[in-house]
Amino acid sequence: MTEFQITYLIGGVAGLLVGAAITLLVSRSRSKAALTTMARLEEMEKAALEEKLASVRQQLETVRTDLTAVEGRLDKRRDAMAELEAQKAALAQTATRIPVLEDALEKSRNGQEQLNAVNLALEKKLSELSTRLDAERRQAQEKIALLNDARERLTNEFKVLAERILEEKGKTFADHNKAQMDGLIGPLREQLGDFKKRVEDVYDKESRDRVALVNEINHLKNLNERIGKDALNLTNAGASGSRYQPDVIVRLPEGRDVIVDAKVSLKAYERYHASADETVRATAIKEHLASLRTHLKGLSEKHYEDLEGIRTLDFVLMFVPIEGAFFAAVEHDRSLFTEAFEKNVILVSPSTLLVTLRTIHNIWRYADQNENALEIARQAGGLYDKFIGFIEALEEVGRQLDRAKEAYRTARDRLTAGRGNLVRRAEQLKALGVKANKALPESYAAELEPEANGLNEEKD
Repeated sequence: MTEFQITYLIGGVAGLLVGAAITLLVSRSRSKAALTTMARLEEMEKAALEEKLASVRQQLETVRTDLTAVEGRLDKRRDAMAELEAQKAALAQTATRIPVLEDALEKSRNGQEQLNAVNLALEKKLSELSTRLDAERRQAQEKIALLNDARERLTNEFKVLAERILEEKGKTFADHNKAQMDGLIGPLREQLGDFKKRVEDVYDKESRDRVALVNEINHLKNLNERIGKDALNLTNAGASGSRYQPDVIVRLPEGRDVIVDAKVSLKAYERYHASADETVRATAIKEHLASLRTHLKGLSEKHYEDLEGIRTLDFVLMFVPIEGAFFAAVEHDRSLFTEAFEKNVILVSPSTLLVTLRTIHNIWRYADQNENALEIARQAGGLYDKFIGFIEALEEVGRQLDRAKEAYRTARDRLTAGRGNLVRRAEQLKALGVKANKALPESYAAELEPEANGLNEEKD
């Protein structure tokens, strides 16, 4: 760059600086007032900014506090996660045992549910029968009380009526009517006596049956214990299961019998229970079910109920002496009960034998009581017809008594009514001096006094 150019440049810069200085002086003089206003605005803005800064600082402090709390909760969650991981590891170690335990639990639960279902069904049936029996007993007692009360009332009414007839009509008429009343009441009294005797016989018979049932239950308990002791021998039962002879005949009251067969073979169940090999167990349980079905079929074909001297139902109780054998068969094939029932065979075990026998006895007793109730109803119907006939005859007696009273009042009026009645004329004759040994009854004399007073007043 040349010196001239440098000089020219410096001069230009100096001119610019002078112009800027002049412009600055002019603008200072013009904006002095504006600067004052701007200063005030800046102070106000500064105050607002400081206020916002204080608010922001306070919010920042709050955020820090919350952050501290969150970090504390996060630490606790980390501890909990560590504890859960430890528990997870412990559970993982025992997870391999769960399938075995679940399988055992399921088998136990199925067996228990089946037992509970059988017990509940039997208990429900027994409860229903007991409720019906109690209701019928109460009804019979109420009927007896009503009949006794009716008989007592009728007897009292007949007695009062007979006494009234005796008082009003005299001994002859009373004897005649008493004979007639005895003829009417006699059959009714006999019917009531027969009815009461029959009801008392029913209750005496029921009491004897209840005592016999208690003795039979004790016998069954002893029998059940003996069967349990012989379970091992029954396990080895084989060809003897084909004998045409009942193992046990349970004698219930009223000459009723229940046949219990316990010749079932349990050899297959013994193999099933003793083996740990699942293949052997599966084969053994199938053979166990087949053995039970074969025995069911054999029992249905024997027809024990046709044996001479046995009074039993068409059903036979097939006793399985080992609970495990019973429940294993039912658990693996639930249709076994239905098949047995269709063949007139009922499967029982040591825990269900007594309940089943008690249910059978109650059903028999309920049937007998129904027959007695029908007979009582028939007797009551005949008694009611007799009672209606007696009421009709009694009404006829009442009508005859009314006619007799009417005839009596007519005859009495003819004796005492009117001015010239016979009683007055007889008293007038006596007043004239007729000698008599007897006096007029007071009731007739009292009826004459008003008329006599009336005559005296007319004379006056």
